[in-house]
Amino acid sequence: MTNSTLPVSRVVSVSVSMSPTAARGRNFGAMLMLGASDVIDTDERIRIYSSIDDIATDFGVDAPEYKGAQAFFAQSPQPTTCYVGRWAKTATNGLLKGRILALSEQQISLFTSIQDGAFDVTIDGSVVNVTDVDLQSCSNLNAVASAVTEKLQSKGTCLWMGDRFVIRSATTGTTSSVSTVTNTGLSAQMGLEAGTTMVNGAQAESLEEAVNVLLDYPSWYGLYLCEDAEDDDIIAVANLIQAASPSRIMAFTTADTAELDGTREDTLCSKLKSAGINRAIAVYTSSGQAAGASVLGRMATVNFNGSNTTITLKFKQLPGVPAENLRTSHADSLKAKNVNVFAAYQNDTSILQEGITCGGWFIDETHGLDWLQDAVQTAVWNLLYTSTTKIGQDEAGSTALVSCISRVLDQGVTNGLIAPGVWQGDEFGELSQGDTLSTGYYVYIQPLAEQLQADREARKAPAIQVAVKLRGAIHFVDVSIIVNR
Repeated sequence: MTNSTLPVSRVVSVSVSMSPTAARGRNFGAMLMLGASDVIDTDERIRIYSSIDDIATDFGVDAPEYKGAQAFFAQSPQPTTCYVGRWAKTATNGLLKGRILALSEQQISLFTSIQDGAFDVTIDGSVVNVTDVDLQSCSNLNAVASAVTEKLQSKGTCLWMGDRFVIRSATTGTTSSVSTVTNTGLSAQMGLEAGTTMVNGAQAESLEEAVNVLLDYPSWYGLYLCEDAEDDDIIAVANLIQAASPSRIMAFTTADTAELDGTREDTLCSKLKSAGINRAIAVYTSSGQAAGASVLGRMATVNFNGSNTTITLKFKQLPGVPAENLRTSHADSLKAKNVNVFAAYQNDTSILQEGITCGGWFIDETHGLDWLQDAVQTAVWNLLYTSTTKIGQDEAGSTALVSCISRVLDQGVTNGLIAPGVWQGDEFGELSQGDTLSTGYYVYIQPLAEQLQADREARKAPAIQVAVKLRGAIHFVDVSIIVNR
């Protein structure tokens, strides 16, 4: 017989609680290639990739999306994340997406046993009878899709997409649709009987409309336009990106020789400069290569959590993009219009110049400050969110906020975005114009005694102001040599 004993918890009670997981900051290396290929439908809209090979498999090597991604992934070090998005540049087909087939369900032997397959499918509101499908001679799943297409009576096509079958209507627009596949042995084998997704056709959308939809996807930071577009459409998108929250940036490639003409003030890049669009990057090339995507790829390699990892885009290489042999006047025209170009120099070197946005901001500073804004925001959020007790409206709470922000700024010093220097801005707190920021930054929080009672009752923190001195980068050097004998 076991003796009865009392639980220790009667005297010592211990509980274990898992603290909340801190929020992660944005990925400022995630770039989006936007194209019009129909591989991605308007329901899915965006797809993530980590290798150029997977994009080649889905799109083929001739697609603009592949060309853009190829330039993006060609960097050294190599970026890790690339998104591809869909622009419905023309009216789209209605389609029915079968469920994803497991590898065991993709064995061709499972299909070649079918000699007289059949099912009914509703296309554009009418029932189509698919009958007498003989798959005995099919060597792969693309052949299976072709055999089904032959029986769709020109009403649609069947496609093998690498992991699922899709039936697509032959028509386009809002009345185009595919639905209601009957459950048969053939439809079940193809994954069309259950777990299907119907995507209605749609009318053509403008580039601005497509980007506006994609702004609802917070995962990407930079946008590259893979397709040719009218100047007005690019300007509309640039204005959209300029106003976007959270912050974004875009890049495009131009081969318009009018940008080389210093007398032309009616060009696309001239208009973007005049409008002060600081979140668009223009790259000129005569080669037809996706030079703008290459610039985004180089940006994507920056690790803001590292040491001395920030860069300037000037002097960088664009792998796979031929260098331009420019006349001085042409280079001057591009510079005046804030157009970047991968230029050849007489010393057998080539560099990207000038590393600026259409509005004249330096790309690296725009990129870095976007990281800084997000990093401070995320850090303060995590301070409030993960604290097991409250952050008080007292000196301890103020100190906690200042310390939290300072840690982010310290990382800005470590990665090379921020550096000590002389403050030339307005004075606040104990900081005056001409003072030296020995750490590269200064954080001021309003004294508790000066805070408005209404703000305190609303549980607002005292006002916080931060002065930051950017490290900058040297782009030009003047040397005077004085000789005496």
